Amino acid sequence: MLRRVNVLLLLIIPVICIAPKALGDEGMYPMSELDKLDLKAVGLEIDPSLIYNPDGLSLVDGICKIGGCTGSFVSDEGLMLTNHHCAFRAIRDVSSPEHDFLTEGFSAITRGDEAPAVGYTVRITDSYRDVSAEVLAVVSAGMDPEKRTKAIEKKMKELSLAEEEAHPGKRAEVSEMFLGKTYVLFLYTYLKDVRLVYSPPLAIGNFGGEEDNWMWPRHSGDFSFMRAYVGPDGEPADYSEDNVPYEPKVVLEVGSEGVQEGDFVFIFGYPGTTYRHRSAAFLRYLSEQYMPVVVDWYGWQIENLVASAQGDRGRELALAARVKGLQNTYKNFRGKLQGIDRLDLLASRDRQEQHLQLFIDSDTQRRDNYGQVLSRLDDYYTRRAETTVFDLWLRYMLRSSETMSAALTVWENSIEKNKPETEREWAYMARNLDQTINSLVIKADTYDPQADALIMGELLRRAESISQAKQLPAVADMTGSEGQKKVRKFLDGAFEKSLLMDSDTLLKAMEMDTDELEEMNDPFLQLVAGLYPPFLELREENKRRKGELDQLQASLQEIKRQFQGQDFVPDANGTLRLTFGRVEGYSPRDGVRLTPLTTLEGILEKDTGMEPFAVPERFKDLIVAGDFGPFAHPELGAVPVNILYSTDTTGGNSGSPVLNARGQVVGLNFDRAWEATINDFAWDHSYSRSIGVDIRYVLWVTWKFGGAERLLREMRVDF
Repeated sequence: MLRRVNVLLLLIIPVICIAPKALGDEGMYPMSELDKLDLKAVGLEIDPSLIYNPDGLSLVDGICKIGGCTGSFVSDEGLMLTNHHCAFRAIRDVSSPEHDFLTEGFSAITRGDEAPAVGYTVRITDSYRDVSAEVLAVVSAGMDPEKRTKAIEKKMKELSLAEEEAHPGKRAEVSEMFLGKTYVLFLYTYLKDVRLVYSPPLAIGNFGGEEDNWMWPRHSGDFSFMRAYVGPDGEPADYSEDNVPYEPKVVLEVGSEGVQEGDFVFIFGYPGTTYRHRSAAFLRYLSEQYMPVVVDWYGWQIENLVASAQGDRGRELALAARVKGLQNTYKNFRGKLQGIDRLDLLASRDRQEQHLQLFIDSDTQRRDNYGQVLSRLDDYYTRRAETTVFDLWLRYMLRSSETMSAALTVWENSIEKNKPETEREWAYMARNLDQTINSLVIKADTYDPQADALIMGELLRRAESISQAKQLPAVADMTGSEGQKKVRKFLDGAFEKSLLMDSDTLLKAMEMDTDELEEMNDPFLQLVAGLYPPFLELREENKRRKGELDQLQASLQEIKRQFQGQDFVPDANGTLRLTFGRVEGYSPRDGVRLTPLTTLEGILEKDTGMEPFAVPERFKDLIVAGDFGPFAHPELGAVPVNILYSTDTTGGNSGSPVLNARGQVVGLNFDRAWEATINDFAWDHSYSRSIGVDIRYVLWVTWKFGGAERLLREMRVDF
């Protein structure tokens, strides 16, 4: 299970949680809380110290974050296992109409053929330090909410920079665990040379496409192999042919026998953001105001971007990662909206808060301290709702178009670089500037002016129905009776004149001051300059809002803790967590029982010869031939493809290893069932199910279809 070991100091959060009552149980547990859980009682076979050991090496040392996903080290030469959709942009970037690796699959024959994954980084958690007292020391009673937020942000940056100065070559970040209440300083190793090793064709890696996304039963081979490299001295380094594979502290053993129904499993990962401790007012705002606007805008983009590129494989490749990201959020939000309605979640949260208010009102001191918390939260979200449509329009105007996004980055950098380091926005701090610039270069490399013109034209058209937008001088001339003609004229001239999306121009622009940028007379920079004052005003307002909300949320958590008589796990926030459960099916509706394993037979049953259910003929021949080696399920007689389990996961858990009771990798998490899209707000054992690729399918595809036997040998897998 552990093949190599060293030192781990990880994740203490100043809250505690009770031992699980059942398997699975709600909770994305910080590592420090594992000694409070009786994991042996629910199925763990190894010593819990082998999962997390603050005084030595443990399984968590084999976990990393790749971009916005999770990955795991499966060889002592830096080989990482993650999802196909996590490696999607890297595959797209090395593809062309002549060598379409999304369609064909990518397989590096030798180390020298492994392709650079530009812009990808690997983050490994090294240590933690609770800094709540230090952060909150800058806050005073009655402090203006905006000043409060800025003071906390500045302190977080100061602590991060000081930690990095004390640990050269490392990266440090302060994470807010409970809003306005607890803060932890994490120290990370960042690896900057990441390469693509093996990915199956999209027809396997995304079999079922958007039709199957968030659904069960599922038959997706959503996996890829990547490799981390370092300089010859073993230190993190930018890409170089002289670099060598990274040697991880711990390698996770691959459990090629897979799982059976009922098996105990657990997952490490970096789950994104959950909102389980938020108020009913937040949930109402999100479901009635915020998410419907996002769903509408994302749906429009998907439909029109796909239609505009149809039949042009070069443009389809350029837009592929963009469209895939939109589709994932679009379907996720639709699932959340349906889930909130299906579970009557608003009414349930209202009832909980009615009981909470009665508890508050039953005691004079509680009433004095917390009596207005819920009503003030209601007022807060009522005020937020009044400007939501305009706030989102302005954000999309500056971010949905890659041209405008790049122009905003360049313009803002010219302003931020003149500020002290700790007062700059995060993206423009010297420590983060390389990543910001890399992001610009990636945008330039896949720039599609036709798509941008489409998006900008629609956003300018929508400004006509938003009163705050129509009043902005920067776009006022493009509204009214002749508005659409003026929009078309502006866009035609702007895209013809602008040279901004040339990568060399972008790099030069990042060195310029505001006066020099104005002299470029670039129409997109001019539009950004006009929109920047209201954007800046909105950003400052959001800081004020955060300062107000943090104080209300901190009070809400305090009184809920008193009401419940116990502490609870903080919402997920991108830091390392553990969750556990069993391989088990569920019943989504009356008379329907879904079993927890699918097999290769299901692929043949679903295959129609047309996307998204069309696998290569050679792949079908391999299935029919039945040469499954040691990877067939002993009872099912075929290779399992996907598995279903009752762990507590959310976005960011993509790529998380699914581990068995002995700590071996038996699967790769990539999705949740449709009913579990609601996990961000609520979790329930009856419907919350996560979906993973069975490790036997990963190994069989890599071996039989990919011809990458060298990877199985590297992982020490017998076949």
